[in-house]
Amino acid sequence: MFSGYPTSSVARHGSHIESSFLGNGNTQESGLRNGSSVAVVLQEVDDQREDDSSKSSKRKKKKSRGNGMRSTWMDFRMRRRSASSNSSSSSRRRWWLMLLLLLPVCGCLLVIMEMTMIVSPSHWNSSSSGKEGSMVEEKESTLNRLDMPTRMVAGVRQACLQLLPEPELEQLQLPAPTVSPIKELHYVVDHQRFAGEPTMLQRSTTFQVQEIMNVHCGWCSGENSGFDIDAVDKAFMETCRVVILTCTFGGGDDLYQPIGYTNASAAKVCFVAMWDEVTQQSQEKAGKLLGPDRTIGLWRIVLVYNLPFADQRRNGKIPKMLSHRLFPNAQYSIWVDSKSQFRRDPMGVLEALLWKPGATFAISLHGGRSCVYKEGNAIVKKNKATPEEVAIQLDTYRSEGMPENALFDGHKALAEASVIVREHTTLTNLFMCAWFNEVMRFTARDQLSFPYVLTRLNTLHPNMFHVCTRRALVNSLGHAHKAPPLWLDG
Repeated sequence: MFSGYPTSSVARHGSHIESSFLGNGNTQESGLRNGSSVAVVLQEVDDQREDDSSKSSKRKKKKSRGNGMRSTWMDFRMRRRSASSNSSSSSRRRWWLMLLLLLPVCGCLLVIMEMTMIVSPSHWNSSSSGKEGSMVEEKESTLNRLDMPTRMVAGVRQACLQLLPEPELEQLQLPAPTVSPIKELHYVVDHQRFAGEPTMLQRSTTFQVQEIMNVHCGWCSGENSGFDIDAVDKAFMETCRVVILTCTFGGGDDLYQPIGYTNASAAKVCFVAMWDEVTQQSQEKAGKLLGPDRTIGLWRIVLVYNLPFADQRRNGKIPKMLSHRLFPNAQYSIWVDSKSQFRRDPMGVLEALLWKPGATFAISLHGGRSCVYKEGNAIVKKNKATPEEVAIQLDTYRSEGMPENALFDGHKALAEASVIVREHTTLTNLFMCAWFNEVMRFTARDQLSFPYVLTRLNTLHPNMFHVCTRRALVNSLGHAHKAPPLWLDG
């Protein structure tokens, strides 16, 4: 009878129905109440059945809708994947077609580039021309600058070069010559080589200061000894009492006009630039022609013939270190490297660097290092000398007791020699001869031999000024290019 209902309904109402039929039934009222209760229960069962049936129908519809949506989504994903696959395959095919079309084009471009490189030699110099262009821009920004650099000294900012006011500069006169411990200095003349061949014993006696001394100092006997100068230029050089000196051999550098001088100094000072014939020709091509008096601007050009060395750096050491031999009557000289433009009053520089501090020799401290052996390593790394020749020189200095960080008069002995200011005394002349001989014996890098000669001689006390002062003296413009050798040795 209850088989068509849910089990939950039978379990819930069965006991109540059974008790209604098993009641005592003594009165009619009791029977009516029992019958009414059964009807109510049956009505609740029917309502429950309808609710369950409705819920089941809704679940089936919801499930059907969910299955339909999932089916639709799966179809969409499948169609999209198929389309993407087809698109990717098509895209790959397009890329392969493009590559196949570009290969012949690239091949043609490479052929054209190779032909251009062969036909146009300037291509090979593109990087160097770019470098030269940047150097020209840097020179233009540095050339003719008269600004005075400054630095902090004991907490106070000061000018790097203390010059007198212009009215006082114009009144400066040369003082009396400085007394030297060497009374007579004689130059040994070699019969074979310009630099001579001093023995190790002669080299050693050079550093033993005495009243009368003999020293090798360039030039050899005979008419064609090397570094020849004609009679007109020699006569002019003998008139100089103060000389600003520079040189360019092999057409290496340009000629920069001095600036910052007073008219009074220009009248007292010789400005001399030494050239060889190669430099003269290269300067003439650049429009710099010698006038009737052999001048270009303020510079008096002195032509040198029969240069003694294949290495132009060694030829350049002759005017740099032996100005006392080239200008026999000069009392003072200021050497300026050809890469620099002198930009101060010469008489004012002598007063500031020599007369005021009571010195006879002035040179710049090295701006980067204090150790001569580290300087040797730097020279080798920059390919400015071979490792073998640097090793021979520094091994010799080390065996003779040269310390790594040599000090002299309380400061480092390593110098930067692009500017040299000196009085031509017998002591400074001896120093320059000994320095020249070291450069001839070892490498042409004179900063390696300077601290050795200074500490070994131990008599000259130079004014080694700050690198800031060197910047105040000159505008550094860099070398235009390396001069080629005159010939190949061997």
